Amino acid sequence: MKINADTAVRVTLNTADLPWVASPMPGVERKMLERDGEEVAKATSIVRYAPGSSFSSHRHDLGEEFLVLDGIFEDENGQYPAGTYVKNPPGTSHTPFTQHGCMLFVKLRYMTGDDHEHRVIDTRSAQWHPGMVPGLSVLPLSESGTRHTALVRWAPETYFNPHRHFGGEEIFVIDGFFEDEHGRYPAGSWIRSPHLSLHQPFSKEGCTIFVKTGHLLI
Repeated sequence: MKINADTAVRVTLNTADLPWVASPMPGVERKMLERDGEEVAKATSIVRYAPGSSFSSHRHDLGEEFLVLDGIFEDENGQYPAGTYVKNPPGTSHTPFTQHGCMLFVKLRYMTGDDHEHRVIDTRSAQWHPGMVPGLSVLPLSESGTRHTALVRWAPETYFNPHRHFGGEEIFVIDGFFEDEHGRYPAGSWIRSPHLSLHQPFSKEGCTIFVKTGHLLI
């Protein structure tokens, strides 16, 4: 299965417009943003777990990272409420479930074998840092080689400088409205820009975005 699998092509999606697709496990559904492979795939998805649902034990050979958007996600290692970022490095395994239901933004198989970093961050209580321009706040989540992941908060009327993305850039809009010269992106939007793409982002109303850069070289 190939869905937006060519990372040299810019893609923008409003995930509200995408259908939910049943997974092999009852009560677990996905909105597929990009996918290269069948059930084991390099993929980016929104995943929804119904209350009381679970997924079978599985191994992440090339890693997994996710941000809990709503509810409480669980596995044998703990509980992860909304706002939690988790990075499980290559070779890890777990058995996910949820008592009350949850929704996640999930990326699979975007790591390399030398990435051993495990992270669990409660973004609601973590310390944010000033960004490169006034009105911008950054919460670093992960860094490995050329790959950087962060949450970025834009105050209303914040404007960034034009810049290129070495290794590409991926954005998921968590709240508010993110903008650039190519368009206006409400909460739930997903934007993937290829290696060396250029834009000048801003936000008139303010927003919070999940940003990943440098990962589209692998």
